[in-house]
Amino acid sequence: MKLIFEKGTPGRHCHLLPDCDVPVHQIGVGRKEKLNLPELSENEISRHYTGLAGRAHGVNNGFYPLGSCTMKYNPKVNEEAASLEGFAGIHPLQPEHTVRGALRVFDLAEQYLCEITGMDAMTFQPAAGAHGEFTGLLLIKAYHHSRGDEKRTKIIVPDSAHGTNPASATMAGYSVVSIPSREDGCVDLDKLKEAVGEDTAGLMLTNPNTVGLFDKNILEITRIVHEGGGLCYYDGANLNAVMGIVRPGDMGFDVIHLNLHKTFSTPHGGGGPGSGPVGCKEFLRPFLPGFMVKGPQSIGSVKMFYGNFGVVVKALAYIMTLGREGIPEASSNAVLNANYMMNKLSDLYQMAYNETCMHEFVMTLEDLKHDINVSAMDIAKALLDYGIHPPTMYFPLIVHEALMVEPTETESKETLDEAIEVFRNIYEKAKADPESLHQAPVKTPVRRLDEVTAARKPVLRYIGE
Repeated sequence: MKLIFEKGTPGRHCHLLPDCDVPVHQIGVGRKEKLNLPELSENEISRHYTGLAGRAHGVNNGFYPLGSCTMKYNPKVNEEAASLEGFAGIHPLQPEHTVRGALRVFDLAEQYLCEITGMDAMTFQPAAGAHGEFTGLLLIKAYHHSRGDEKRTKIIVPDSAHGTNPASATMAGYSVVSIPSREDGCVDLDKLKEAVGEDTAGLMLTNPNTVGLFDKNILEITRIVHEGGGLCYYDGANLNAVMGIVRPGDMGFDVIHLNLHKTFSTPHGGGGPGSGPVGCKEFLRPFLPGFMVKGPQSIGSVKMFYGNFGVVVKALAYIMTLGREGIPEASSNAVLNANYMMNKLSDLYQMAYNETCMHEFVMTLEDLKHDINVSAMDIAKALLDYGIHPPTMYFPLIVHEALMVEPTETESKETLDEAIEVFRNIYEKAKADPESLHQAPVKTPVRRLDEVTAARKPVLRYIGE
């Protein structure tokens, strides 16, 4: 398929604006070279982007079991709610009395999300998950500083954490202390006790964790950190597995960020938009960021205005549609689907942890790689030929040759059975003809790419002849 820059004819265009009827004035700053844009008709442009869309794989196209990303189907009614003129047509600088409905959305969303998470207050300013992490850490920092406790400069992060956790802690000015996981994939309590001290500002943790397991020692973990004077931060990336069933606030966490674009019905991926609201316990409320009204201890705004409002509308529509019964049912189905698929594959694929999982499970292809030189990458590429998006590869780092699968609660048993059959067929093919998997995919518009060169020498713009 040609690039749009390679299409078109000089002089061809689609006029959308009338000719300027006032004098034209140059502003002094201009381009040294003429802007190189393709010249096409509206019909040609429409066909080009429709063709591109046909090459993209999304939840609407087929199974998308990307681990730790919750690529579930999101009801279109929530999109319609966010598109209502009363929501989509307002401006953040309008007087408050003209946007009472929008403010009511924030009030209800805060009320419901605080109930789901066990928190007391929430800000919707953060734009995405990592932004929420950063904001939550600033709350922790502001709390310690307000008490004159300047010596707390370290954040404890398990080695199975999402990569954004240590990055966010570093951006917030903390040094990171990594603690290892035990063989069962959960936090090593002895190592945690050794790490906690007078310089501990807090702990960053998600539960269920990145390998899809609920840490049975969670109350002990948060107790250890609290007794050491630190605070506990909950990475809400995996809340999809427990929402409506158990609350992070009841596990002992003081602050949490949520990925509304994963858990509460906004399409994940594709560049956004996201939303990472941060909830906290009452004692951290004074430090929350805000727009227009801020207390003297507030960390200030972390984003312009109110945050990504449309995403909050979708989340509220989702919560109100599911209700008290539907929220835990969604979590239960996510856990059921993951365990069903894991058990149907465990006789062929080696599971990293032979325990009941939560919303996702991790396979290790270390033996397959050693015995017949078929890697996790090979299996993932082969899935593309069957119209299945690959699961997460080589993550978490504590599992060698990892494939992390998250079926989500929106997939039917029939879809899971089809996917299970594909995984089994690929495994048998790997055993019989390993070389064929090294060539996969063979049916996609683009074959296997040179990913090292693509990462090190990306072509970021079109340079014509």
